[in-house]
Amino acid sequence: MGTVRKGLRRRGRLLAEALRPPGVDSAAARGGPGTGPDEGFRADGSFVAPVAGRLVESPVFILSPVRSGSTLLRVLLNSHSRVRAPHEMHLRTLHVRMDREFTAEAMRELRLDKEELEHLLWDRVLDLELERSGKDVIVDKTPPNTLMWPRLHRAWPRARYLFLLRHPGAIVTSLVNRRDKPDVALIHEEVLEYAERLEEARAALNGHTLTYEDLTAEPEKATREICAYLDLEWEPGMLAYGEQDHGTFRPQMGDWSENIKSGRVQAARGARGADCAGLPPRLREIAGAWGYEAGAS
Repeated sequence: MGTVRKGLRRRGRLLAEALRPPGVDSAAARGGPGTGPDEGFRADGSFVAPVAGRLVESPVFILSPVRSGSTLLRVLLNSHSRVRAPHEMHLRTLHVRMDREFTAEAMRELRLDKEELEHLLWDRVLDLELERSGKDVIVDKTPPNTLMWPRLHRAWPRARYLFLLRHPGAIVTSLVNRRDKPDVALIHEEVLEYAERLEEARAALNGHTLTYEDLTAEPEKATREICAYLDLEWEPGMLAYGEQDHGTFRPQMGDWSENIKSGRVQAARGARGADCAGLPPRLREIAGAWGYEAGAS
């Protein structure tokens, strides 16, 4: 039992490190008298601002590898009368710039730093999109969000998460088929990075897990479970996403294939029987952890 407790304590420390702003040690993160709950200083002496209030307190983020059905999931959700799920917003690429040497000091007097200013910008973008849509729940499905999940958690401590899985072998096959002159070794590295980060997020965050295979095989069941998690009433119109306007399907904003443009949920190719042959051992291991048949090398 002592070994188990030690392991749990170690896991807790690792998760705390993942969720702490970069470069901040545990003592510095506590700050001093009069500081906010997350205010403090990094090891290099730079200021860490406290988390400010948010206009959107609990946005929903779909965390998934690329080529895992996140566009399908977003149009199903966007078809709900209360949910706004736009194209990939790429919030991580929106930055603020402090042009003068005194700007950072001026912001510090306001208990703000560059990272928190960017969080405020991201929050306003989400709020504006909700305002324009007339809805009250917003979903961001940008796959690279998976690679920066600790920052999302710092920006929105009350965010909700949908963890979307797909057989790693099927993801690799989809990427190989999509790209000109694909480098399979590099694709394996890319998929593994997403898978590892997604596993970290699932261990650290509360959320709802579903698979692309189940979403396409039983879309009603899958969307009912999502609605229950989000405390929403399920709506039959979610399944008829082709009858709704979801904007333009084009590169860099999600899937743009004929399948998604068809307006109908279509069965996943290969489904759960996708081949693991040729996958690196760690990807086969993750496939097994996700409930897929890992197979042999």
